[in-house]
Amino acid sequence: MKVYHYDAFSKVPGKGNPAGVVLEADNLSSEDMQKIASQVGFNETAFAMKSEIADIKLRYFTPGHEMNLCGHGTMAAICALSEHQFLTEKAEIRVETKAGILTIKSKYSKDGQLWMTMQQATPVFEAFLGSRADLAQVIGLVEQDLTDEWPIMYGSTGIWTLLVPIKKLTSFQKMKPDNAKFPDLLQEMPRASIHPFCLETMDTDAAMHARHFSSPFSGTIEDPVTGTASGVMGAYYAKYIAPDFDESLDIVVEQGVEVGRDGKVMVHIHKKETTYAIEITGTAVFVGEIG
Repeated sequence: MKVYHYDAFSKVPGKGNPAGVVLEADNLSSEDMQKIASQVGFNETAFAMKSEIADIKLRYFTPGHEMNLCGHGTMAAICALSEHQFLTEKAEIRVETKAGILTIKSKYSKDGQLWMTMQQATPVFEAFLGSRADLAQVIGLVEQDLTDEWPIMYGSTGIWTLLVPIKKLTSFQKMKPDNAKFPDLLQEMPRASIHPFCLETMDTDAAMHARHFSSPFSGTIEDPVTGTASGVMGAYYAKYIAPDFDESLDIVVEQGVEVGRDGKVMVHIHKKETTYAIEITGTAVFVGEIG
């Protein structure tokens, strides 16, 4: 059983978000997959298998449990499947996940880099009703570090996370999450992660800067560069920060800087009648084999 190590949302090994990928996982049980993901130890390991209703099926496991969807795991898996000739050179494929059947568009740039654009689930939001002071404390800040210009909201484009707007970029270096306390604080959604962000960025091309602190049920502390959380951040940006844009909006999210694994996610937002269609674009790079 080979596990391929890819770094997603980066073209440079050692940056972006590491993911394990297992190809031809059809004969593995859920228990087998969980054991492999625990042994690999990355935030996510993706398992590719045949699908009866789509072109491919992907399942995603943290060291602690299965996830319905994972952006960086999807980027890594599609890149691995392409490089190992499991996928034909179709410009568009349908991927079966526990968050639904999602469309992945891919194309090679002139330098031979594979870029993938991944459909996200329809964005949904729920209000956070807990203590702002306790929320700040659980990520190593004080309440004055939070901005009240925009609301603190649970958001999902496939996976629930708590979106926490922060005033200044300098606060991100100070953050120290106490993940074990998340479930008691997040009473509406105890299994959610926490995703602080601000509009002050290091790269002038980026619109948002973020970190992502894992649910303690995942068995990890922090996710360096998150695809699904970036997707719902794009929907949040469209809904609460810049709602007057025309039919479509593209933004860049930067993440991972504070843990030395900086990467970028491009988020595409398209207005619908009552909601938004969200896609994310990124790439991945092969690092090596595990086991």
